[in-house]
Amino acid sequence: MENSNWNLVYPHDIYAVEFPITPNFLLERKQREKKAKKSSTPMGMIIQEALFLLSCIYILLRSYSAVEAAVGVCYGRVGTNLPPPSEAINLIKSIGVSRIRLFNPDPEALQPFAGTGIELLVGVPNEILPTLANSPVTISMEWLQTNIFAHVSPNQVKYLAVGNEIFLKDPFYSPYIVPAISNLYQAIQTLGLATSIKLSSSHASTILSNSYPPSSGVFNSTIRPFLLPFLQFLRDTSSPLMVNVYPFFAYINNPQYVSLDHALFRSSYVEYDQNLAYDNMFDASIDAFVYAMEKEGFEGIPVMVTETGWPTAGIDGASIDNALSYNGNVVRRALNNVGTPKRPGVGLDVFLFDLFDENGKSGEEFERHFGIFGDNGIKAYDIRFN
Repeated sequence: MENSNWNLVYPHDIYAVEFPITPNFLLERKQREKKAKKSSTPMGMIIQEALFLLSCIYILLRSYSAVEAAVGVCYGRVGTNLPPPSEAINLIKSIGVSRIRLFNPDPEALQPFAGTGIELLVGVPNEILPTLANSPVTISMEWLQTNIFAHVSPNQVKYLAVGNEIFLKDPFYSPYIVPAISNLYQAIQTLGLATSIKLSSSHASTILSNSYPPSSGVFNSTIRPFLLPFLQFLRDTSSPLMVNVYPFFAYINNPQYVSLDHALFRSSYVEYDQNLAYDNMFDASIDAFVYAMEKEGFEGIPVMVTETGWPTAGIDGASIDNALSYNGNVVRRALNNVGTPKRPGVGLDVFLFDLFDENGKSGEEFERHFGIFGDNGIKAYDIRFN
């Protein structure tokens, strides 16, 4: 999970405060349509109307056939009094969650998921990356078989997150990401699993040196030697860029720039960037990654949110109501394939952080209050996943 020193980088001359903008593009479009009608022949108008109807039919058919984005929950276990995994699985099922992220392949947590039908994103610990990177592919295969597939069927594993928040935060392991992920990929190819399991690595938002407005999104130049081969791997294997996105941290660290309503999807203010309308911090954060990848020559790589959430206590702005508002909106938007202004209608897979409050988390008090459930297994708020 990202810590509380997560910061957006804002330019000093624009977006210093939020303000309403009244767009005039609708009026301009109407004027263009009137002008086009005056100059169109009857046959031209018929053709335009036919094309319009065909586009409407296509959109309707696409909406009926679209597969909703997947919504999961992170199952962190940094606590001394958490419910046992078997009980946790019952709680997971009770709220309709069908996808879980495990940060480490701990057999105690992994094995109870076997046969449950719950899909998994499993983390490959940072510490093991040098071994996997510097060893033959057979070692990666043995590691997968021993640490993951010995406990759950491969058909339950949908993603491997090879390392977590390494760039900038744990940079010692940066040179090992691509060699390790390449060996693991060759291993799952050998096992015939390359079409069912995607590999990536989860990254903090701090890998962007600038993130606002979204079109100014750019990666930190110091990580480019390791980032570019990583993005090439993602493109070659049709895998997503995994990112951890927390508008909550943007709000508490930059309240002069980010309003609570803007972070919680309930702002009446709209900001425009490249003629795209942004009324919340989440969309802006995601699109900043899209723009940053495009600047490096990598278009079309999907983005997947491997962590996002809002605490229920511990600091001003953290409350049960705000957590329900934020997480509920994230879930609804994902299930309805809302996408972002840069990629509208493109479903965004997302994992909420966290399943339980974790009393063993370090840092400020709010770090221990991200759970949908308290550490006693009692639901903190009623969120729906369907």
